[in-house]
Amino acid sequence: MYLGRQLLGGIISAISNFDPADFRPSDPPPPRRPLNFAETHESDEEKKFRLTFQQLAGDDMEISPEELKKILDNICRKRGLDIGNDGFSIETCRSMVAVMDSDSTGKLGFHEFKFLWNNIKKWQSIFVQYDRDRSGRISSRELPGALAEAGFRLNDPRKKTDDLYNLILRRYADQNGEMDFDSYVGCLVRLDSMCRAFKTLDKDNNGTIDLGIEEWLELTMYS
Repeated sequence: MYLGRQLLGGIISAISNFDPADFRPSDPPPPRRPLNFAETHESDEEKKFRLTFQQLAGDDMEISPEELKKILDNICRKRGLDIGNDGFSIETCRSMVAVMDSDSTGKLGFHEFKFLWNNIKKWQSIFVQYDRDRSGRISSRELPGALAEAGFRLNDPRKKTDDLYNLILRRYADQNGEMDFDSYVGCLVRLDSMCRAFKTLDKDNNGTIDLGIEEWLELTMYS
């Protein structure tokens, strides 16, 4: 019980150190639509993207976290995006499915996947911008700017009170305080999911929400 109180105290302290207005999550993923529902403004590249999805998604035309990993690794390598030798981790792919799974099927349809891919392209561009030494990693010094550019402005990491920033480093960085692209995406997916959920529940926009234990577990377990 003491450990639980200590952990909760740390979370409350971290939450109190930032202004929710500084967080800009992405729009919610689109509602599920039939695979053959093609927007009239799709470019030739997007049409090819749709065909690739149909070929890789399998008979159910939906992708699981395991299928998502194969598809993303394949597309990133074809487009010259550096994701390391092992590609995306299965844990990051599970998080991405959970965040973009608008109808809670445990899989992604084409439009959900397309929405996710557009986010990944944006995040990859930011990652490259802040990976100034082209090491394939961003340091703890580079991370605040890389997170802020993606829409999540944390407190100054030089301040001792910056508990949220330190929690993120402990969860997603390696022992040297560095993140590779997979960890960076995993971090952004979680921040995006939790911030979007918070803003949805904050009906009067006052920066606070009131949750029971069941609501809290539902909010945090599948993300």
